[in-house]
Amino acid sequence: MYRFLLTPRWWGINVFAVLAIPLCIFMGSWQLSRFEDRVNTHQQQEDRSARAKAAAARPLAGLLPVDTVTSGRQASARGHYDAGHQLLVPGRTLKDKHGRQQGFYVLDLLRTDGGKALPVVRGWLPGDAGSKADTAKVPAPPKGEVTVTGALQASENQGTDGVQAGGGLPQGQLGMISAASLVNIVPYEVYDAWITLTDAQAPLRAVPPAAAEGSGLDLKAFQNLGYTGEWFVFAGFVVFMWFRLFRRDAEAAEDAALGIVPEGAPEPTGDPVPTGDPVPMGDPVPMGDPVMVEDSALEGDSVPEGKPVPEGDLEEGGGAAQGEEPGAGQGEERGADQGEERGAGQGADQGEAAQAQRA
Repeated sequence: MYRFLLTPRWWGINVFAVLAIPLCIFMGSWQLSRFEDRVNTHQQQEDRSARAKAAAARPLAGLLPVDTVTSGRQASARGHYDAGHQLLVPGRTLKDKHGRQQGFYVLDLLRTDGGKALPVVRGWLPGDAGSKADTAKVPAPPKGEVTVTGALQASENQGTDGVQAGGGLPQGQLGMISAASLVNIVPYEVYDAWITLTDAQAPLRAVPPAAAEGSGLDLKAFQNLGYTGEWFVFAGFVVFMWFRLFRRDAEAAEDAALGIVPEGAPEPTGDPVPTGDPVPMGDPVPMGDPVMVEDSALEGDSVPEGKPVPEGDLEEGGGAAQGEEPGAGQGEERGADQGEERGAGQGADQGEAAQAQRA
């Protein structure tokens, strides 16, 4: 009954199922491991951030380039601020006890002794970076040589929250904190990193460091979790479809063994019965001579010769005659006429013979 499993069609179905199910399980397990790695990295990053706040600051040169290990570490640098290139970073939110508020970063460039400039976010202010009333609250940077300490951060990219990479900002504003964005604004080299000050000058608020890219529970982490579910669903769908096809073909095989024709299938028909040549019609049976009717009551009497029926009489009875069979009507008329003629002839002969005997 299950011989259909040996057909080429079912060989292809079985090979596909054997290869697809392990592949889906493997891919789902791999995506799940990626999600677990991101969760563990996020936890480690939080632990490092907590330790970094309590740890002593290290020189900037010893923490570059920025990676997941050095991101958030306390770094120190010495130099003087370039007051002529103070920039505002609009569209940035800050979460506090009152919730998330919209505002802007205040960014200054610290010219270090090595010649390069280090972007320093001195703090955050609520309001609009395009409003003169809000920007008037920004305090001027300290003058002279200073030493700054803050959390080290990697350069932003287009995927960073709050970044405005489309451009079109007014002069004095910056959409993305990165060396690639600053190189066209300032006439000197810039470090591919930036720091956010731990202690902000009033009325500025300190900007907390962000987790390193790929180390937090961001959108990509939840995408990995979603892909995990999708791959396992695909594996279950392959198993479901295999059993469904198997059950359908098994039921069809059982019906065929019992002689049950599936609904909608054409029923088998036998060979058509050949029709022979048409039976030839025989020659019409000739009508015999009309039988002479003799009536004893008419012997010796001369029967007047019958007269033909006028055409008018035939036309009057045409309606009735047409309703009857033409053969029967013609036979009766011919028989009656011939009987009358012969009867009249015999009566005349008998009369002549009687007269001769009397004479």
